[in-house]
Amino acid sequence: MVLVVDDDPDILEALSEILEAEGFEIRRARNGKEALERLEPDPPQLILLDLMMPVMDGWEFAQRMRQKPSVASIPLIVLSADRNVGSKAKDIGAVGHLAKPFELNDLLAMVRHSLNPVVETTQA
Repeated sequence: MVLVVDDDPDILEALSEILEAEGFEIRRARNGKEALERLEPDPPQLILLDLMMPVMDGWEFAQRMRQKPSVASIPLIVLSADRNVGSKAKDIGAVGHLAKPFELNDLLAMVRHSLNPVVETTQA
């Protein structure tokens, strides 16, 4: 299950519909506070997180989430219009980031990779 967190209702709806059409189960939140409430009792496998939101922004959400041992290791993908999205994503420990507007294929590839990372094996 993927938790999509964005304060823009159009983006939230579009991302949710696209991911659902690709077979992903979706949970939605409009800000960091709602997202924290949706982490338990059934934690998502991945979180798509906007950084700039009212009520509680993505930064504070990530800090609070990381303080909860039961959900601290859930991977985050940051989606932001901020031009420094890469460094900000790194600062909160995100596994990936996309600058808005982004290509749909890039998003889907990142989601799939984050949910099913390729495990490299070495042969002796």
